[in-house]
This record gives sequence, C-alpha cells and structure tokens, in this order.
Amino acid sequence: MATDFFGRIIRDDLPDPASAPELFEGILTRRAIAFLIDCVIMGVIVTVVTVVAAILGLLTFGLAWLSIPIIVPLTFVGYYAVTLGSSSRATLGMRATDIVLTPTRDTTLDGWMAMIHVLVFWISCSILTPFIVLIGLFTNRRQLLHDMIVGTLMVRRSPMERHWRQYSGVGSASY
Repeated sequence: MATDFFGRIIRDDLPDPASAPELFEGILTRRAIAFLIDCVIMGVIVTVVTVVAAILGLLTFGLAWLSIPIIVPLTFVGYYAVTLGSSSRATLGMRATDIVLTPTRDTTLDGWMAMIHVLVFWISCSILTPFIVLIGLFTNRRQLLHDMIVGTLMVRRSPMERHWRQYSGVGSASY
C-alpha cells in the first residue's frame, strides 16, 4: 500500500496501464467528447433556469434577476455533484462515452468529493487552460491536474467492471 505526497493512502488495487491498457485507451479523447456533451446539457439547463429567473424577475420587479449570477454556478456544481456523486459515478456525457470516475485514495466517491472535483476542475481550467489537458499526455494513467489534486482516476467503464470482478473475485463490480 502506497501513500501520496500528503501521506494519504493510495489504493493498491488500481489498474496499471501496462497490464490493463484497455482501461486507458482513448481516455483523453473520450473525456473531451464527454465534456462537450455535458456542456450542451448544461447549456440547456442553464438556459431553462435563466428563463425561469427572467420570468420571475418580471413578477418580482427585478429582484429575481439578482439570483442569476448565483443560480448559474450552483446549477453547474449541482449537475456534477448529482451525476458524479451517484452510483454510476459519471455525468451523462461520461456515460455516453463509456468512462467512469473512481477514487485513487482509500475513500469513497460521494457527492461532496464530486463537488470538490468539479470546483478544482473549473478553477484549474480558468487559471491554467490548456495546461491541465497537456498534463494528461504525460501521466501514465492519463490523469489531469484536478484528478491528481482531488485523488481520482478516469477509466473506461466496461473494461473497469471486468477488472474489478477479476481483482475482487466476485460476480459484480465493486468500484
């Protein structure tokens, strides 16, 4: 069992790209496509929320318009927390591209960790774009900067389920 830079336990059952390359095959491309799909979905959700706030603003003499700068970021964080924090551990775009988020440290992936993941993602994107993507080209598990900070790993779902079944020796995936 290994530890990371901060002394947190890193799971010893994580797949190795050398022994399970199918888990990481095209992962950066799949992540980019999933991100675009999620952007379209979030665009629709944000548009609906903004239209509702605009209509409510007319009824409240403009007071509801003040909530728009707060509602939009909360919508983004809520979408990712609900989808990544669910049992599927994937947004709708990630599900469409057959990828899943899994923790690398000895912890569970819940709604809070998903929210932290997305907040670190957006902060790192706003400061370091496109360098967070370039980092993925040089890490053996194709992790991006925010993955390494939060302690997560993105892999292909269908091969991962087979990996966990083989590792745990049971019939169902336990990732």
